[in-house]
Amino acid sequence: MFLQSLKMAWKAILSNKLRSLLTMLGIIIGVVALVVLVSLVSSATSSVQNDINSIGRDMMSVNIESTDASTALDSSDLDQIAALDGVGAVAPVKNVSGSAKEGTESYNVSAVGTTNAYFGIEGYGLAHGRYLLKADQDNNSYVVVLSNNAAAAIYGRTDVVGETFVFDETHYTVVGVLAAQDTTGAMSSMYTVYIPYSIAERVSNASSSSGSGFGGSASSSSSSASGITSFYVSAASSDQIDVAKSSLDAWLLNHFGSSEDYYISDSSAIADTMASVTNTFALLLGGIAAISLLVGGIGIMNIMLVSVTERTREIGIRKAIGARRRSILLQFLIEALVVCLIGCAIGLVLSGLIIIVVDLVSGSLTYGLSLPVMLIAVLFSLVIGIIFGVYPARKAARLEPIEALRYE
Repeated sequence: MFLQSLKMAWKAILSNKLRSLLTMLGIIIGVVALVVLVSLVSSATSSVQNDINSIGRDMMSVNIESTDASTALDSSDLDQIAALDGVGAVAPVKNVSGSAKEGTESYNVSAVGTTNAYFGIEGYGLAHGRYLLKADQDNNSYVVVLSNNAAAAIYGRTDVVGETFVFDETHYTVVGVLAAQDTTGAMSSMYTVYIPYSIAERVSNASSSSGSGFGGSASSSSSSASGITSFYVSAASSDQIDVAKSSLDAWLLNHFGSSEDYYISDSSAIADTMASVTNTFALLLGGIAAISLLVGGIGIMNIMLVSVTERTREIGIRKAIGARRRSILLQFLIEALVVCLIGCAIGLVLSGLIIIVVDLVSGSLTYGLSLPVMLIAVLFSLVIGIIFGVYPARKAARLEPIEALRYE
């Protein structure tokens, strides 16, 4: 009986191809909206999560809010922090923006003033040369380590150890080039270089005192030039991040006397927050797309009611020769389900094509269909077919044979 009902449903759909396609249109649009939007959010979320994880979930950053000179941090304080329980390494950070020149070309550059420990905390590998050394910091050496994309953009190659790097009219010697990094973040267009922390302080102090820095465009990310205002901390191992954070928090609270004078953030908290935000966003988009499916379901119910009216005499003949209500109900319910599933299939194919096109033009990010979302779309289409197909099917099944045969 099921196969016979399926054949009859298929025949009814084919007998009105254009009307059936227009009926499916709401389901097709709903499925495309649901699958494409949620898949794009899911893919973007995965990419961002990978970027965060590549930083390392055992890393913390600390920003000092206090402007009290008596509690300003120096290198000896960082040495004490490095000896705390669970702490692996500590590196000060001072960001200075400016311009680099090579020939007649000028490039926007973000210089990170730091120490040797920074590269281990971030997990950066070397392509050429060496990292910054303690001697560079102690001797106030004008040396620089370039990111891979900065070397390639400025010099056209990455093996540039020994070259002169001009940053805001000050000459630095290139001592190293980092291995290529995945640059999918928002700041990937800014070329990053690394200089000794002591030199970054000089640039920052000169910028604060004269407003021009070395060449007139350097600017510090910190409003205060006294003491270390930002530093990175890594845990001794990934399972000691909580121990390291607790001991760091206790030391800072004891040093400053107030938790309002500093802020600690760790990559795991950032990852969890990002996941929560994007999941909420995906649910919101999914809910909006689901409304399209509901509208498509209303269209299916409407066309099924029209179909019942058009086939009233057919229903009367079938009942007159012995067809039961159950078989009539099953026939029209299957027809509604088939319309929904065909619309869903077309929607999934179109979604796949759209995702392929987006992936080709996106460049840095990789997009793909989300299998769970596809399954949800199929299940939702089935539910829509059942909910909006039951009423027309029940109406057809309840028709009286005599009245149906008399219908003109």
